[in-house]
This record gives sequence, structure tokens and C-alpha cells, in this order.
Amino acid sequence: MRGIKIEEAELRIVRLPLLKPFTISTGTMHDKTFPLLILRGEGLEAYAESVVDPLPDYLEETIASGMVLLREVYLPQIVGKRFEHPHALEPILSPWRGHYMTKAVVEMAFYDLFAKSLKLPLQTYLGGSGDRVNVGVSLGIMPLEETIAKTQEHLDKGYKRIKLKIMPGHDVKIVEAIRARFPDCPLSVDVNSAYTLGDMNVMRALDCFRMDYIEQPLAHDDLHDHATLQKEIITPICLDESIRTAAHARKAMTTDATRVINVKVGRVGGYGEAIRIHDLAESFSVPVWCGGMLESGIGRAHNIHLSTLRNFKKPGDTSSASRYFPRDIIHEKLETEKGTMPVPQGLGIGVSLDWDFLETVTLSKEVFKA
Repeated sequence: MRGIKIEEAELRIVRLPLLKPFTISTGTMHDKTFPLLILRGEGLEAYAESVVDPLPDYLEETIASGMVLLREVYLPQIVGKRFEHPHALEPILSPWRGHYMTKAVVEMAFYDLFAKSLKLPLQTYLGGSGDRVNVGVSLGIMPLEETIAKTQEHLDKGYKRIKLKIMPGHDVKIVEAIRARFPDCPLSVDVNSAYTLGDMNVMRALDCFRMDYIEQPLAHDDLHDHATLQKEIITPICLDESIRTAAHARKAMTTDATRVINVKVGRVGGYGEAIRIHDLAESFSVPVWCGGMLESGIGRAHNIHLSTLRNFKKPGDTSSASRYFPRDIIHEKLETEKGTMPVPQGLGIGVSLDWDFLETVTLSKEVFKA
């Protein structure tokens, strides 16, 4: 049996301050707090971060519930074991319901470790190509004049798409103003499940602004009402929170509940499911793009490698890390260049931890050995 043995796991909770608060329909973030998983084996070290939040405002998982699953179930079952390939983790991860984001951090870290053991960039192991990916920007909820200024700033930097976060009371007027000021700007909105079918008048009003898509307008666990809404508007619906598995994607596409899919590797349980969703969407001629969760450089690097797969045809959310953090936990600078993000060079995800700085933003640390 070949593969690689996981000899040790290190689990940290990290809190990174944001440059400025980031507001969406579900609330405002002042810092990014997340579990960071480090796997070691045979002289190699690999990294992944979980996109789970402290409270269940995006999806039902929390950092607390994820940490219990990592401590008591996943890490004890993988440390000290040899795995022939990443898919060999599935029998350990799959029996437990939900907790896709916690499953993802284990699987993603092992993908990084496995690619390094093969002396390959993760992009190559995943089947991606190219040395850079197109990038858009996501603008949080802010006053109109600030939104206009930020839109101009990021268009000047070459970003390929402007996405506006909206919510009830902060929707039609701001989109109308941005479209009037930037008539040719590639534009979309992200609703984060803030509306219902009772808000059809808002959806029809938004339908007038020639947007690329409206992202996740209705409930996080809904497909049926999204299909109903799509029959009433021309603008494509893009699903995010509603797509957790390839089965969800299949049901959404066969019922026309979505015409674009936001694939977040951390949301869907890891690369295995992300690739299945990517391939299925391609067979339906549905484009995908890679969303972001305000990740540090570790999660950002994972997203960039995933975005090199061929059906990631729309710009992703992997914009410059310096937009969010005064300092990142990696040495490499993940910065866009004229609206494109270079793929990190090197083995695995191609970035390295800034250990000195990491220590200053670590809230807790646990080590698991065989």
C-alpha cells in the first residue's frame, strides 16, 4: 500500500482582525475566527481552514460543533493511519450527517498533503490548468456614496465582476444607482436568503438591471421556491447555500431552480463533492464560480487552485487578501493583478504559514498524535 501516513494533526482556533467591518444581510463581521488544521506526515506539512462560523448565521454548523466532531471523531480516526488516496477518507467522513464544512477541512488538508507527497501542485492533481484565474469583488452593505466609490475603485483595478450584498431596505435603489453610474459593469447581487416569494415585487424590480445573476435570494435550504421564482424573472438565479451535494445540484438544475452555481469547496464537504458538482453542472451547461468566506491565505489558496478547473467560467470571489486583513497568516502575497489572481506556485496549495504571526492570532492549540 502506497499513499501517505498522517503522523500528527494540529488544530488551532485563529482570530484575524478585519481592516473594516463587513456587513451582509445576516449581520456584521469585525474579525474572522476559524479552525485551522495542520496535518503532518513523512516530513511533509499541509494546511486547510474551516469556513464554519462562530454562530449558525450562514448555515447550521458552528465552530463549537465542528471542533467536537474533529476532536472526538475525525482526527482520532485518521492520525496514525496511512491512506492510499484522498477518496480513502470518505468512509470515515461520510457516515456522519451534515457538518459539511467540518468534513471539508479534513479532506482539504489531506488533499494538500497528498499532492505534496506526489510532488505536484494541487491544481495539477485536481486536473486544473492555467497560471491565473479571473476574479470579481464582493462589496458589503454600506452607504450608497461609499458603494459607488468602492465600485469605481475596483473597476479601475480591473476586477471582472462587481457583486453587491443587498438586504430588504437596501436593494433596488442601490442597484439602480450603481447600474446608472456604471452601465456596462458586470454586475450581480448576493441576497444571502433574505427574501421570500412574498417579495416578488422586489425581485421583478431587480430583474430590470441586466445583472449576471441574483445569488441565493430565498431560503438557504430551498429549491422549490427558487424554481418558482426563476419562472417569473429573466435574470439567472445562482444558488449558494442551497447546494451542499451533487444531488442538490442535480435537483436544482433539473427543475430550473438555478442557472449558475457558486461552488465553495468548504461548503460542500471538500474537493471530492466540489468536483462532482463541477462536472455535473458542466454536463447541464451550467457555469460555476468559486465563492469566498473571507478566508485567510490558506483557504484563499485552496479556492484559487479549485478555480482552475475548466467549468469555473465566471469570476470568483478570491480577491486580494489585503482588501480584508492588515496582515495574513501566510508569507506569500495573494494579490490580484488586473482582475486576475495568480495561482500560487509550489507543491500542494503553494503557500507557507507565517508561524511567528500565527502565534499572535491563535486563540487555542491542540495536537493529536498516534
